[in-house]
Amino acid sequence: MAQPLLPVEDARARILASLHTTPAETVPLSTAFGRVLAEEAIARRTQPPADLSAMDGYAVKAADVTSVPASLKVVGEAPAGGSYADELKSGEAIRIFTGAPLPRGADTIIIQEVTTRDGDTVTVAEAARKGQHVRTCGLDFRTGDAGMPPGRKLSPADIAFAAAMNLSTLSVHKRPVIAFFSTGDELVAPGTEPGPNQIVSANNDGLAALILEAGGIPLDLGIVPDDLEAIRKAADSAREADMLVTLGGASVGEHDLVREALAPLGLDVDFWKIAMRPGKPLMYGWLGKLPLLGLPGNPVSALVCAALFLKPAISRLQGGDSALHTTLARLGTALPANGPREDYMRAGFDHISDELPVATPAEIQDSSMLSVLSRAGCLVIRPPHASPAKAGEIVTVLPLRA
Repeated sequence: MAQPLLPVEDARARILASLHTTPAETVPLSTAFGRVLAEEAIARRTQPPADLSAMDGYAVKAADVTSVPASLKVVGEAPAGGSYADELKSGEAIRIFTGAPLPRGADTIIIQEVTTRDGDTVTVAEAARKGQHVRTCGLDFRTGDAGMPPGRKLSPADIAFAAAMNLSTLSVHKRPVIAFFSTGDELVAPGTEPGPNQIVSANNDGLAALILEAGGIPLDLGIVPDDLEAIRKAADSAREADMLVTLGGASVGEHDLVREALAPLGLDVDFWKIAMRPGKPLMYGWLGKLPLLGLPGNPVSALVCAALFLKPAISRLQGGDSALHTTLARLGTALPANGPREDYMRAGFDHISDELPVATPAEIQDSSMLSVLSRAGCLVIRPPHASPAKAGEIVTVLPLRA
C-alpha cells in the first residue's frame, strides 16, 4: 500500500521533535558571533559603575539653579576617565565632561550651551530638574543580572553587550556538523568537462553554503556512484556527524538506491514522501543514532527542501529558534488555482516604502531552473487546493535573503 503524502508542517514537526541539541562549549567572545547561547550570560560588573555625566557641562546641586539666572563658583574639573575628589558645596559648580563620574554632592548636569563662563564664575540661564543629564549607577545593568537568555543567536550588538558585562568568553552550543553526499553516476564536479549523458553537480556546493548560512559546519563527502557498497561506505564515514544528508536516491525509481543500500546498516525510515512542490521525494529517518535527511536530487528541489527542513533542523540542533520566519506580501501577478500539494513558488520580492512588499512569482516554475531560484527573493507559499488569486491579494511568503 502506497504511503500517503505527509503535509509539510507535519514533516517539519516530526523532524524537529526528534532532534537533540549539541553540547555546550566555551568560546572567546571574538568568535561567538552567530553562535547560540547555551547558558545565560551573567553580568560581571555594574554599568554604569557610578553616577555619570551624560553631557558636557557643569555638575551642580539642583537646588542652586531653581531660580535663574544663577551664578556659581567653578571650583574644579572632572574629565572623562578622571574625577573631582572633594564634595561639592552649595553655590559651587564643577566643569564636567561626558562619561565623567558625578562629584559627591552634585545631583544635576547643566549643559554648557545654556551657560556663560567668566573666569571662575559660571552663569546658568536655564533651570534644571534634579537628575537631569545624569546616567545613574546601574542604569544599563548590575552585577549578577542575567543579560541574555540561552537560545539566543548572538548578534553584533549582543557581542558588544557581553563585552560591556566584562565577559571574555561565552558558553554556546557546538556548531552541528552536517555530513552530505550526492548520488548518481551521471554527476561530475563543477569545473569538470561532462562526458556523454553526464551533468555538472550543483548540489554539494549549494548545500554547503546553506549549511554555513544556518550556522552548521558542512562535511562534504562528495559524489557517490550508484553502487550499494559505495553508498554504505559514504554513510559510514558520517557516523560522527550530527546529521547526514543525502542528495538524490530517495525516490521510487529503480536506480534510487539510498534506502536499499542503508537498510543493512539499520536505516529506520520515518517518512519519505511530502505533499509539496517542488520536493515530493523527501526522506527522513535514522541510521542508528544519526538523523538522516534524504533530499531530492534536483538542485532546485533540494535547496527549497533544505530551506524548509534542514535550516530549521540546524537551528534546533544548536539550541536556537527553529521556526520558519514567514511574512506577508501582495501578489504581483494573478495565479491559477493550486493542486493537492503545497506549492513553493520562486518569486521576486520588491520592497515598497510604507507598504507590504510585492511578491511576483516567476512565469516559469520548472524545478530544473536554478537561474530562477538564484533571482528569487522569496518563496510564495500556496496551500493545497488554494483558489485562484488576483494580483494584489495578500499571500504568505518565506524570504530567501537577509
